[in-house]
Amino acid sequence: MRNIVLTMTALAFMTAAASAQTPAQEGPQNPAVKSMNENNSSMPVAGANSFTQGEAMKQIEAKGYTKITGLKKDDKGVWRGMAMKDGKSGPISVDYQGNVN
Repeated sequence: MRNIVLTMTALAFMTAAASAQTPAQEGPQNPAVKSMNENNSSMPVAGANSFTQGEAMKQIEAKGYTKITGLKKDDKGVWRGMAMKDGKSGPISVDYQGNVN
């Protein structure tokens, strides 16, 4: 009888411990690249940037900018240059997450 009580108590603790564990994450909750149409930051985010210059230009063009010039990657991994939008020229940047600012 005592063994049954001890076994039942042990099983109760193991069940509680198993249910308290959090499940593994299914996938990245913060993907490196957001869609071409949305930013997740209003400022460029520093980080290792794997975009090529051509890919950075496509991100900028997708946001409606034209006449992109002087596009270079800085020491923080952010592509920076100049571009036109709505008839105005100004600085432009693309970070490793694809944010265009």
